[in-house]
Amino acid sequence: MFLPNRPHSGIFAANLNSINDKNNVTMKKSLQMILMAAAIAAASCSTDENDLFEEWGVQPGQENMMPGGTNDSNGSASIGDLTSFDIQLNEETLTESETIPADDEDYIENNTFDNSIAIVYNGTSATVSGDVDGVEVSVNGAHVTVNSTVKCAYELSGNSSDGSFKLYSEKKYSVVMNNLTLNNPTGPAINSQSGKRGYYVMADGTTNTLTDGSSYTAQGDEDMKGTLFSEGEILFSGKGKLTVQGNCKAGICSDDYILTRPGNNIYVKVTKGHGLKANDAVIVRGGVLNIEASGTAAKGIKTDGYVEISGGRTTLLTTGGGEYDSDEQNVSASAGVKCDSIFTMNGGELYIKSTGQGGKGISSDQSVTINDGTVKIITTGKTYTYGSNDSKAKGIKADGDLTVNGGAVAVRATGGEGSEGIESKGTMSINAGTVEVYAYDDALNAKKALNISGGYVFAYATNNDGIDSNGVLNISGGTVIGCGTTQPEDGFDCDQNTFSITGGTVIGIGGGTSLPSSSTTTQPVAVVGGSNLSSGTYLTLNSGDNTLLAFKTPRSYQAYTVVISTPAMKKGSTCTLTSGATVSGGTDFDGLLSGATATGGTTLASLSLSSMVTTQNYSAMGGGGGMPGGGPGGR
Repeated sequence: MFLPNRPHSGIFAANLNSINDKNNVTMKKSLQMILMAAAIAAASCSTDENDLFEEWGVQPGQENMMPGGTNDSNGSASIGDLTSFDIQLNEETLTESETIPADDEDYIENNTFDNSIAIVYNGTSATVSGDVDGVEVSVNGAHVTVNSTVKCAYELSGNSSDGSFKLYSEKKYSVVMNNLTLNNPTGPAINSQSGKRGYYVMADGTTNTLTDGSSYTAQGDEDMKGTLFSEGEILFSGKGKLTVQGNCKAGICSDDYILTRPGNNIYVKVTKGHGLKANDAVIVRGGVLNIEASGTAAKGIKTDGYVEISGGRTTLLTTGGGEYDSDEQNVSASAGVKCDSIFTMNGGELYIKSTGQGGKGISSDQSVTINDGTVKIITTGKTYTYGSNDSKAKGIKADGDLTVNGGAVAVRATGGEGSEGIESKGTMSINAGTVEVYAYDDALNAKKALNISGGYVFAYATNNDGIDSNGVLNISGGTVIGCGTTQPEDGFDCDQNTFSITGGTVIGIGGGTSLPSSSTTTQPVAVVGGSNLSSGTYLTLNSGDNTLLAFKTPRSYQAYTVVISTPAMKKGSTCTLTSGATVSGGTDFDGLLSGATATGGTTLASLSLSSMVTTQNYSAMGGGGGMPGGGPGGR
């Protein structure tokens, strides 16, 4: 099986990037403290200090408090479901179609098992039926051990509170679970020491339960890594239900890869290890998969290889906190999905909720690619810290590139400082689909570059930048909304790197902004600064009687900078920016209305689009951000 190579980078380059990142953050925080201090001093005669801290959104534990004292749950005009959706386990069956490739050995339908053994568990005993040449079966109470040199199907049924099924096989095999309840107090319930393909079938209409012990009794040098463990592939099929309780290690573990299919209905609950653990890959082609992992640094799905989801509904809940690994000399935290290689979403549904310290939704050591499907993620944990090491809670984190080519992605990350929505340590590219993010820290953050060429993007940060690139920022299409908090945080921030707008409908609002470059921007842009903008009022851009854009502001700003660009803006034309207009009609995307009609309102700026980038009441500040205060002008 091909596994993508893991990237390597020079130590010096990594350390230099880290230093630069820290310097940028330090500069921002220093400026923010200066601005806060000035505001407090100016208002000290008439305003209580605690009220001011609430107004600036920095009171500890108040992640949901909007600047200006407006609470999201009461005053949000455009965020809607993004701040309130929840994620819960859902065992309801799905109706899915399936095409079985004729030459794919991962499907039991492409295999024939002429030999069969039936094992019926009954309390403290087990009865074995069937006599197959090349298969030896030994029974000790309700503990059954099989040694096989031929292909064989094993049907397990009945129940035992002190039993197990252990298999040594030189050939491929199948295990059919037919209303099986099996608990092994001293190890795995099912333990395959075979490196061959194992087909695990939940017989249609059956309910099956596997449970391990709180500790394992060692069996020489043999691996025993979970309630259902196999040295080879674990390939699920069937339309029955399987419940797996892991009390010591993983719930389901393969030293190769794990595959699920349409019709499967699997629930895994683990208190120490990972839900699904595989060396090479976890492949979800369909079915219903529910996982609860409560152990420290436990993952819902964990693999040293890749994760690929192309169907079904996967729901992952993790609640454990972080830990320090003395061998690796780093910290680790819980995650819904953690893969050392790549993560790919081609279809289906993925729901993740992580509430422990430092917990993440999706964490990949390489790239993350979302081509289709639905992804919803909630993270609420604070940063986990051990000495100088820490793990920050994030919705989606890719150590490499992150690409969205389609589908619908919604992320809420409210764990305080460092709690970002979607982060790429490489280049982030959004080409299609819908991406909606609500985060305490940066909603979208890319280290090398951030490119948006299509789709719908809504990025809202309660305490930092809406859209933040540490490299270049390019918008060439789509509908893009970036909402940052007060100065010095921005709707769009790319430090002193190039910011280009060459297409799309774009609106950014925050305490400041990086200024689009007039040498690379080919679609007219207006950048306007001002003060005292109320939550829930419409900002409208008008050209004569024609409403080019209407946006309902989701928070209040004492001081703001707005960036607006649409294909309807033409160089050489004039337009006005108003606040408080009455708006009717149009199609709504998180408060941004297209095709709407606006009447009335207060004029904030009259703009002559003589240049590709037109500014009014804007002046640049260090790091590429912006703050109101300059006079009118063009650039």
